[in-house]
Amino acid sequence: GKRIGVLVDHSGSDVVGKDIAMHIAASKPLCISESEVPADVLDKERDIAKAQAEASGKPAEIVEKMVLGKVNKFLKESTLLGQPFIKDDSLSVEKYLKGANASVTKFIRYEVGEGLEKRSENFADEVQKQIDDLKDKG
Repeated sequence: GKRIGVLVDHSGSDVVGKDIAMHIAASKPLCISESEVPADVLDKERDIAKAQAEASGKPAEIVEKMVLGKVNKFLKESTLLGQPFIKDDSLSVEKYLKGANASVTKFIRYEVGEGLEKRSENFADEVQKQIDDLKDKG
């Protein structure tokens, strides 16, 4: 299985901290709130939504509403506060935190192997390179 680690800087009880850490591990939010979503990520999502909406052949004012709807959906799904809380999906994480009188100021999510690039070298070529290197030294 996957190994995931989450660090959460929060105010509130240890139970709230554990619940939020479990939520982050499972739901992979990009950031805490909509205001923290990087502009380039938002622009890319808006461009994708616009291309999809324009391909539908609908009038411009409807295309604009479709783009707005898709961007808002993306923000809700990709921000911690906007996501449905994993233990009770009738609540958003934001509502859960308000009800628990808690807040999250920072989080970091790690996944084993995340960010690593697997080299795709041919084993025979790699062995030959080592042999050639040894010959050059000798």
